[in-house]
Amino acid sequence: MGRERTDLLRGTLDLLILKALALEPLHGVGVSRRITQITAGAFRVSFGSLFPALHRMEEKGWVQAEWRASENNRRAKYYRLTSSGRAQLRAEER
Repeated sequence: MGRERTDLLRGTLDLLILKALALEPLHGVGVSRRITQITAGAFRVSFGSLFPALHRMEEKGWVQAEWRASENNRRAKYYRLTSSGRAQLRAEER
């Protein structure tokens, strides 16, 4: 049961990240905020879960990251969906 629960939570987080990035590239804090908005506050993701998920998704080719200046001129890593990520989102939403 522990493995199934972990897989379910990981799949849920992946789907929420894909949805969060569907509109525009976001940095980690932006992804977290968007997930809170999407779920109306029902799902709050910790950075300890978010960043490993983003890295895993980057390895799968679903997201691509680049360093840019954030809205407060700090350097931040922005994530965007790739075409594979968009295809995965469509598949998950079926």
